[in-house]
This record gives sequence, C-alpha cells and structure tokens, in this order.
Amino acid sequence: MDRRGTGGARRLSRRELISGTALAAAAVIASLATPPSALAAPPPPGPAHTPDEVLRALVEGNRRFVDGQAAGPRRQPADFAAVAEGQSPAGVIVGCADSRVPPEVVFDQGVGDLFVVRVAGNVVRGAGGVVKGSIEYAVAELGVPLIMVLGHSGCGAVKAALKHIDNSDKVPGAIKELVDTLRPVVAGVRGRPGDPLDNAIRANVVSGVERLKGLAPILAPAVKAGRLKVVGAVYDLRTGSVTQIV
Repeated sequence: MDRRGTGGARRLSRRELISGTALAAAAVIASLATPPSALAAPPPPGPAHTPDEVLRALVEGNRRFVDGQAAGPRRQPADFAAVAEGQSPAGVIVGCADSRVPPEVVFDQGVGDLFVVRVAGNVVRGAGGVVKGSIEYAVAELGVPLIMVLGHSGCGAVKAALKHIDNSDKVPGAIKELVDTLRPVVAGVRGRPGDPLDNAIRANVVSGVERLKGLAPILAPAVKAGRLKVVGAVYDLRTGSVTQIV
C-alpha cells in the first residue's frame, strides 16, 4: 500500500531516495568530465574550394579579432587530437618571427587551419631552400591554394637593415646575414616619399610575393593555372588590423 501525505503525493522509500541521489550525482560527474569541445565543438574547416574563399575567411577572422569578437575556434584538446593523424590547412602564412604577430590569433583560426612559416623579417627572397621548400611543401603535398606574405609595422629586422645600409659597423653573428638579405630591398626604396621604414616594410612584402609567384617548378605553374594565389599584407601592431597591399 502506498503511503501518501496530505497533498496526496507518494513518499519515496529510503531505497528509492538513495538510488535517485546516486544517479543524479553520476550525471553531474559525467558532465564535468566531458570536455567543452565535445559538448559544442565548432565545425572543422571545410576543404578550400578557391583561393578567394580562403582569403575571405582570413579577412573575416581578422575583422573579428580587431572588433574584440574573436571566436578562438579549434583550440581544445579534442581539436588537437582530431588532426593528429593528418593536416589539411587552408592557407600558408609567411610571417615574421616577431612574438607580437601570431597568425592563428591575428586571423582567429585554430589548430590545423594554417600552415605557418615564420622567420625574422618575413624574408623570402634570398632566404634559402628551407623557407622556400617549406612553402612548396604546403602547396605540392597539402594542396594549399593561398599564400600570404605577412609583414608588420615597426619590423625590427627591416629597421636593422635600414640602420646598417650605409654604416660600416660590424653586425654580430648571423644577424649580418639577415641584414644583408634585406639590404637590396631597403636600398631599392631609398629617397621615396613617406616614412623610410614603412616603405621598406611594404617593399619587402612585395618582393616576397613576386619571388613566390615566379618560383619554379611548383608555385609558378600553380599560380598560372589559377590553383594558387599569392598575396601580401601588413599587420598593424597598434590596431591589430591586416591590410592587403598586393
């Protein structure tokens, strides 16, 4: 016979109460153990159909970053595990090693979205086979349709090249090789109207783009066939905005 209170509701037995409490506790523990990415994981980046689609995604990501609306996608442990066996990045960013210019943050992208090659001064022309080979690998083996050479305001490597272009003072270590690599670009914009450093930074980006567009035997044919686009841009350290210049 059921025991009922004044309201007519059946009273739970002690066994039922303990069982229900245990089930509720187990559910709470299970929810706490489930990683957030498994509960509401953002969709992985789809295959890149055209270079322009990839460029558009980077522009939109940078806009979110500048507006303080960055989503920070695909940065949970489960997202890293998902790409452990392979990668299919949407674009290549050839950027500066400067600690203030992390491409994944600047473009609001996640793990596996970008193939990033970083070297002081975002040097391409004269950088040697390691840098150019890394870029070619992304295109030939991973099918990446877009390359962006990304310079930034106040670049220290370009600034050093400007400083030492006429000086005979000794530059220590392998920094001399870096400065010497940038020297022709810097010399090419001397006397132009405007800020010498800004002019040199932009010229360095343009030089890198031109070199990659004509780089045989992998990049140049892909550019000619329309499978690959090479663009250049400059990141503003103060505003966070990326401006395409070529």
